[in-house]
Amino acid sequence: MPGFGTALVTGASSGIGAATARLLAAGGTHVVLHGRDRERLDALAAETGGAALPADLAEPSDIAHLAERMLSGPLDLLVHNAGLGWAGPLPELPADRLTRLVAVNLTAPLELTRALLPAMLARGHGRIVFVSSIAGRTGVAGEAVYAATKSGLDAFADSLRFELDGTGVEVGVVVPGVVRTEFFARRGRPYTRSTPRPVSAERVAAAVVRAAEKPGDYYVPRWLRLPVALRGAVPGAYRTLATRFGAGS
Repeated sequence: MPGFGTALVTGASSGIGAATARLLAAGGTHVVLHGRDRERLDALAAETGGAALPADLAEPSDIAHLAERMLSGPLDLLVHNAGLGWAGPLPELPADRLTRLVAVNLTAPLELTRALLPAMLARGHGRIVFVSSIAGRTGVAGEAVYAATKSGLDAFADSLRFELDGTGVEVGVVVPGVVRTEFFARRGRPYTRSTPRPVSAERVAAAVVRAAEKPGDYYVPRWLRLPVALRGAVPGAYRTLATRFGAGS
């Protein structure tokens, strides 16, 4: 696996972000680790030889500071992995939690990309990888706002692909299903379904690296392409099946 020079991985305190940072570092990439847990970031930085840059992506000033720090040197790969979840009936979602979900999952990657893209374009080279979710492509009961943020991220990534064609800067998207991380505990509702079975964070991290090496869409696991294709081909039938057999988590 070739190195990417320098990579910024958001949400690297744990889970997919930490696994991605380890995999990139093993290939010779200098990893810059973003997260909110300074202790975990420092431990991962020591393990990978990277640098820790703690920041709260719900705060515009923190986003601006993070971008400023990254513009001090060349950035080859930007991995948008940081994200929050929440599960439950929409009327029970607190207003401040809704605002934070949108800020971290959608506004922050948009703003960070807008800030860091010009330097990539000036160099004529770069990779941007977005970690989305199957919820953003099919919808999930009880996660309407989370799904909306991931759907917005998908649309942003696709639009960037068209805009950046021929510039040397390319975009990849990773679409995980259920991943065995702390995400479900943090969102306030554990994952209790027997299917689909959770995959490891390392498996998703491998897809992130592939998306950087050969930009495109990568589903983890790959069979998740099927419900997305069914929804696109026969949306009425898909909705009937999803309602009958459950599209919640």
